[in-house]
Amino acid sequence: MSTANKYIRNGFGSVRSYIHGPLDLAAFVKQVFEAKEVERNADEHSVHIEMKIGDSLIALDLSDHPPTDSTWFTYASTYIYVEDVDAVYRRALEAGATSLQDPMDKPYQERNAGFKDSFGNIWGISTYIGSR
Repeated sequence: MSTANKYIRNGFGSVRSYIHGPLDLAAFVKQVFEAKEVERNADEHSVHIEMKIGDSLIALDLSDHPPTDSTWFTYASTYIYVEDVDAVYRRALEAGATSLQDPMDKPYQERNAGFKDSFGNIWGISTYIGSR
């Protein structure tokens, strides 16, 4: 008997980030996180892209039309565990992100950093270093 949840699409977990931004955001996520595109759907107003980072999926809702006060558009803050914080941080800055925190070891056994992409989204990245 399968224990899979029938109410969740294949490959998805119960929670996923839904990030809004311009069309260029997909290229940024691919470059910085080495994300793989899983699905793409478009209409005349926007493009919806599912991307896999490590073992997790995120959704990107992209458009070159700036948000208005009547839209529910908001910037996101996303925290991602990565294999190499320093390499991902370096790629982010090379892709135009602004540093919010240089990579550093924390007392809770993680090395982490933070940056803001040129679209306004905040990204926190971390690697567990307790097993060093």
